[in-house]
Amino acid sequence: MDIYEALYTTRAMRRVKSDPVPQDVVKSMLDAAVRSPSGGNSQNWRWLTVTDRSTVKELGRLYAEAWAELNATFYKGRRETAEASGDDATLRVLSSAQWLADNFEKIPLVVLAFHRNDPSGASIYPGVWSLMLAARSHGVGTTLTTVLGTFKSKEVAELLGVPLDKGWQNAAAVSCGYPLGRWGLAERAPVHDVVFEERWGEAPEWTVNGSLWNG
Repeated sequence: MDIYEALYTTRAMRRVKSDPVPQDVVKSMLDAAVRSPSGGNSQNWRWLTVTDRSTVKELGRLYAEAWAELNATFYKGRRETAEASGDDATLRVLSSAQWLADNFEKIPLVVLAFHRNDPSGASIYPGVWSLMLAARSHGVGTTLTTVLGTFKSKEVAELLGVPLDKGWQNAAAVSCGYPLGRWGLAERAPVHDVVFEERWGEAPEWTVNGSLWNG
């Protein structure tokens, strides 16, 4: 797959089939992840794959609780504003996220990324993104979520036997599966609207209308 196709079309794919992800694909995803940049080449990460149905079901229960807490706090105003203004784009994203919360136990593969001594996430998140790009090259959809690590870190650690006393922290849980929907280019604000040149507030001399990659 062309690298730009992967970069431009790897977006959150929450709605996926329950078909298993082959082991060769999982190996490819994880091998790509550990080739990513690591601060000081410390490679201070661990990757935990979960396919056991009972464990995924329990993760799903924790995820649903964490998602409910997120909706009652950080997302509460966002949802209310979107409903009041008729912001269909935001409501579609929230609906997709709700689908994942309602159907988490059907996800065929969950990859949890753990790190320690990486407070900014500068080492772990490049690895997570490499894993997601590699998954895209195999036609596997992924979604990066941090709600389990944010709201249910102790429960997840207990479920999976993670030694929190050794400093390991969950940076992300990535749901993986073959998409029910179609790949496509994500809609975004024009890049020149969110880029400054030389100093804050100074617009760049260039503009980009639409996308520089169109498939």
